[in-house]
Amino acid sequence: MFGDMATELDDVDIELLALLQVDADRTNVELAREVGLSPAATLHRIRRLKESGVVRQVIARLDPSLVGLPLQVYVSVTMVRNDPVATRGFIETCRELPQVISADWVAGETDAMLLIVARDVAELQVVLTRLATRGGQRLTTLLRLEEIKPPSPLPLSPSHLSRSRLSGRGGPDRTRDR
Repeated sequence: MFGDMATELDDVDIELLALLQVDADRTNVELAREVGLSPAATLHRIRRLKESGVVRQVIARLDPSLVGLPLQVYVSVTMVRNDPVATRGFIETCRELPQVISADWVAGETDAMLLIVARDVAELQVVLTRLATRGGQRLTTLLRLEEIKPPSPLPLSPSHLSRSRLSGRGGPDRTRDR
């Protein structure tokens, strides 16, 4: 539920990840220049970061309003029952509904938090009804008015590095990747 152990990252990995979080559209040559590695070594590192799951995916972030989805709501869900059958049905429904763009299990007074987009109130009502019939007992809808802060890069820094990887060495040796 809470993810796997952290992948060991060195300073170059962290620098690459920070650059990719800000602009994943940069070319490999640009990234290599920024981190001081050869393009081949940079490509190898990025592949390794993707294969390890550190980089989940590279996507374009769209403006929902500009693509015809002006209604954006957060929905807190309290499940009817917390048994495997009800949970599985609810998860399947969330994954099937394209309007549910984010869904997380949470701890506290509610069981799940969803972010839903819709063209209008009628479409939203269809989505909410479907969720209610697939295990959601109480759905509390909060209308999203305005973005205060967009999703931001993770706060990566060398302090996230494993101390054991740095002990005895003055940090990572960039020449080994060239």
